[in-house]
Amino acid sequence: MPYFIIERNYAEDVPVPLEAAADINLINDEEEVRWLYSFLSVDRRKSYCLYEAASMEAIRAAAVRAGMPADVITEVDGRMMPTGNLAAVS
Repeated sequence: MPYFIIERNYAEDVPVPLEAAADINLINDEEEVRWLYSFLSVDRRKSYCLYEAASMEAIRAAAVRAGMPADVITEVDGRMMPTGNLAAVS
């Protein structure tokens, strides 16, 4: 299944811990997408999330249902390692 990086921009700080995580995961299950993990910007107003999904459309549908932004969605197929080698995303 393809992997995607999602950039999300927020008007307010993202709360940590994210109280809505269980609800988001339920919606993701119904839309057949899987949230692997996220990075937060220092100001907590931007996140970069790694997802596994069949398509960008499935990610957008889950984001709309969860009331979350999905400003930029980019499909990725590998990680560039400090050695210069390419590795699998997972």
